Amino acid sequence: MRLMKFATASALAMIVATGAMAKSDITLAMQLEPPHLDPTSAAAGAIDSVLYSNVFEGLTRFASDGSIIPGLAQSWVISDDGLTYTFKLAEGVTFHDGTTMDAEDVKFSLDRARAEDSANAQKALFASIADVEAVDASTVKITLSAPNGSLLFNLAWGDAVIVAPESIENIKQAPVGTGAFKFANWVQGDNITLEKNADYWGTPAKLDKVTFKFISDPTAAFAAVMAEDVDVFAGYPAPENVPQFEADPRFQVIVGNTEGETILSTNNKMPPFDNVKVREAMAHAIDRQAIIDGAMFGLGTPIGTHFAPHNPDYVDLTADSAYDPEKAKALLAEAGFAEGFTTTLKLPPPSYARRGGEIIAAQLREVGIQTEITNLEWAQWLEEVFKGKDYGLTIVSHTEPMDIGIYARPDYYFQYDDADFQAMNTALEAEADPAKRSALLEQMQRKISGDYVNGYLFQLAIPTIAKAGVQGLWENAPTQANDMTAVSWAE
Repeated sequence: MRLMKFATASALAMIVATGAMAKSDITLAMQLEPPHLDPTSAAAGAIDSVLYSNVFEGLTRFASDGSIIPGLAQSWVISDDGLTYTFKLAEGVTFHDGTTMDAEDVKFSLDRARAEDSANAQKALFASIADVEAVDASTVKITLSAPNGSLLFNLAWGDAVIVAPESIENIKQAPVGTGAFKFANWVQGDNITLEKNADYWGTPAKLDKVTFKFISDPTAAFAAVMAEDVDVFAGYPAPENVPQFEADPRFQVIVGNTEGETILSTNNKMPPFDNVKVREAMAHAIDRQAIIDGAMFGLGTPIGTHFAPHNPDYVDLTADSAYDPEKAKALLAEAGFAEGFTTTLKLPPPSYARRGGEIIAAQLREVGIQTEITNLEWAQWLEEVFKGKDYGLTIVSHTEPMDIGIYARPDYYFQYDDADFQAMNTALEAEADPAKRSALLEQMQRKISGDYVNGYLFQLAIPTIAKAGVQGLWENAPTQANDMTAVSWAE
């Protein structure tokens, strides 16, 4: 009998110890799995969702409120003419493989990103850089071809993180960065594990291990959260469940804003979308609030241009594309499509796209536009739509911060080519004065809204469901990231 009591006490002690150990680990679920693990050579935001700040760091970085703060660069000096930025790097920084991070690595990273044969999805971020010089081991001088008021902002993107030539060959499967966590394992189709970097140069992570679990199906997501198989679900894909979680004391619900402009992206070079009247007709055929209510269960803010409503420079242009199906029919008739037409609607996996696509298809059908819906996996969407431009319509949320500049790229996947907009964007890049930048941003918003480049739907909200004891998660998403560096369990 005594032996049984001793065994029971020992088992209890083990359970308590195991529970305590588990409190240094977190499993965070997200819907999309990265196609690979190199944030500097792909457009997939899921890469940054796992790696941004956790594994990879840039010279600057986004704080949780969207402000730009020092990263690997502790300080910088800007020349009077705005053409030279001199960065002082943090001391004692090493990559996860033990090699030193110094100015030569910064030069390598930025030269690689802006190279002629660069695979960087945001190569335009580096277009104004004329030269990168490693002045000494801890000093980097960046010389611009023209002043760029957005340089510090651009360098905070995941596409601008610092990598090393020693580990670049295997970066897609075994990333080596400088962050508070280091890559441990990837079970493709299931999870990625990060472990605490014991040699981190900055404030150490509070967690010992983070497991990113990939659950694409909303029903499976609900089951995993309710069963407490995951500790956090970032970007929870079934907003209809949110009230149930709010009523359950086991969970906390965090609903924040994202930089995600959700759009009915339109192939501007494919007939009949090369006709602005057709694009305008389509804009008036869409009931944005019905899409928000039906696909997102009320989570989301209607937009009329490609700009985040929480940004101080946002202009409310929703009236430009107010829901008016009769006007849509009249515009189609003026464009020579009184009987309507048929086009493709290719949808990536997120629920906002799949659910929203069904609603939009029904709304377009009411004015005579028939859509052939194809559901694509994320890798297929990237290859077929984003790279191949083989689509008529698609729905996607652009989660990159302050990315209105993509409309100045004629070869971007929606293929908008307008010299006036390109001139505005060039002027914005060269302008540092806040008031003048605001005026230019207003012009740019009005231009793409008036040209009906895309169907502007809503700003994506991000509901996160977490166990009650989790603290330190970002509420808003100024960039597509799950920054785990300050996350912990409440004591």
